[in-house]
Amino acid sequence: MESKLVGYTLRVDRQYFKKFRYVAEYNGRSANREIEQYIKKCVNEFEKEHGKIEFE
Repeated sequence: MESKLVGYTLRVDRQYFKKFRYVAEYNGRSANREIEQYIKKCVNEFEKEHGKIEFE
């Protein structure tokens, strides 16, 4: 059975990532969970404007 989770390597400026981790901790999340929340927000906003994204 295929996992619902996917791994992804992200390359980002070290200083921005340190600041991002600070924001994530402030929000009570790990950096990974904070990124997941941003992805969900981005997709939801896109779908509101352009319609639901569907795959076969």
